[in-house]
Amino acid sequence: MPDPRPHGFFITATDTEVGKTWCTLALMQAFQSAGHRVAGMKPVASGCQAINGQLQNDDALLLQQQSSRNYDYSVVNPFAFLPPIAPHIAAAIDGKIIDLDLVQQYFTRLAGENDTVLVEGIGGWRVPLSNGQTLADLVRALKLPVILVVGLRLGCISHALLTVEAICADDISLAGWVANHCQADYASEEATLTTLSQAIPAPLLGVLPWLPGLEVKQLAAHLNLKLLPPR
Repeated sequence: MPDPRPHGFFITATDTEVGKTWCTLALMQAFQSAGHRVAGMKPVASGCQAINGQLQNDDALLLQQQSSRNYDYSVVNPFAFLPPIAPHIAAAIDGKIIDLDLVQQYFTRLAGENDTVLVEGIGGWRVPLSNGQTLADLVRALKLPVILVVGLRLGCISHALLTVEAICADDISLAGWVANHCQADYASEEATLTTLSQAIPAPLLGVLPWLPGLEVKQLAAHLNLKLLPPR
């Protein structure tokens, strides 16, 4: 019989540029340190650049490098678009459709060869994809619980609570959330974390510090995977 347990988590965020990729890399490292074989995936990416004749995204390349096994870039990021705009607009410009069945095929392969697959979203929760589908439809197709990244900055409380409300309204499991210092000078950390911890019906997995450069092992040390629900 097929294993009914989820084979990973979907990483979403309150907005763009709040540290979704750094958080995904830190989670990958934390699972690897716990002895898991881990793969990272970013199904849809915009703001790509041509490398050796192939559009590639910097964030997806980091996930590819952090993975426990070496995978072709197209498996990690099957839909890559040049302009840094909403993916459904970028896909329409290219005359392409973001095919969730293809994403699911690549995910199934990664899930079969690893203990945990961490799938990074694009932008916030309500980002449209193709044919009227949204990010939520992608998460449903992959049957994954969600980890929410909250960037600690002005306005994050409302953005976080609205995102949580939308995830719950979509009847998708919220496994936990991570607070990330995406700014060096956010002064209201304690009050913000208290407010969100009381309002979000999922555990705070960790608070990532602000760092001038990417230090994956240092970030991973601030995460507590034991707070995640059992799989």
